[in-house]
Amino acid sequence: MIGDVSLTTREWQLAARPHGEPKPEDFRLVELERPDPTEGQVVVRMLAMSVDPYMRGRMNAGKSYAAAWEVGETMQGGAVGRVVDSRSPDVPEGALVATNAAWRDVAVLDARMVQVLPELPGIPPSYHLGVLGMPGLTAWAGLFRLAEFRSGDVVFVSGAAGAVGSIVGQLARLHGAAAVIGSAGSPDKVSWLTGELGFTTAFDYHDGPVARQLAQAAPDGIDVYFDNVGGEHLEAAIGAFNEFGRGALCGAISAYNATEAPPGPRNMSLMVGRKLSLRGFIVGDHADMRPEFVEKVTPLVTSGELIVRETVREGLEDAASAFIDLLRGGNTGKMIVQLAEDAV
Repeated sequence: MIGDVSLTTREWQLAARPHGEPKPEDFRLVELERPDPTEGQVVVRMLAMSVDPYMRGRMNAGKSYAAAWEVGETMQGGAVGRVVDSRSPDVPEGALVATNAAWRDVAVLDARMVQVLPELPGIPPSYHLGVLGMPGLTAWAGLFRLAEFRSGDVVFVSGAAGAVGSIVGQLARLHGAAAVIGSAGSPDKVSWLTGELGFTTAFDYHDGPVARQLAQAAPDGIDVYFDNVGGEHLEAAIGAFNEFGRGALCGAISAYNATEAPPGPRNMSLMVGRKLSLRGFIVGDHADMRPEFVEKVTPLVTSGELIVRETVREGLEDAASAFIDLLRGGNTGKMIVQLAEDAV
């Protein structure tokens, strides 16, 4: 066994199903006895865990693309960690691994539940939860497969300062977009997009109707829309599309805490005359693109051509508040909860 690892584990459980915005009392942090690993299992000390918007849907009862958490169940999500004890020949002690087993600090897992990650000099382990993980692959698949991006396209990204949107916009710029337009929720985020990330222009959606601001930003229309927000943003994009415009619909965070059905876009009839394509997608259906994604994006990260920002919270006890703040737009780039220092 490597190092000293606790004989207990702390885990977040779903305490109640939220009505509207999640509240601190909807979560419960508990300490449990950690079982000893058996043959074929590993003990993982989590280094960092991810909080993501899709997790809000897992707090609700009912069928969705991701199974609902049961009340009293340990919540799950992406994490990276170090294997501190291994009873499997396939996963050595000391390996850096990815797993879907957080929200907890130590876990005993079947070896098949972890993926051994490469050691990348200068790349923090948490990047495997963001730019080199699920959000990065979401950006890659959505832009290049679903939206069929081509050099010379004018691209609009909603929620552009988030984990996915910030990567989408940069990938479009690096691959020859004629213009990249982003929306975000604060002046600081807008400045980050147009400054460090190199977006052509961006606007704060609080400053007025999205349709009006998008028309000002893209007077000749848009060719590609990457949707993380839904609602008013989606309606505005439909109105701004040129003929044969393509949209990749990744999320609709504007409606995640809604207690009533939000209004749909009122201009869907434009899809016929302009011959538009809107394609919703779940990243898990595009895992076949991961090798290409890793091959193309890793050098962009290591060279600094692709800018990465993380909003980091410290300690497992801060995970629930980090998640609540994420849904309020409290992150720039990827929201990460740092759980332990990496000793390797």
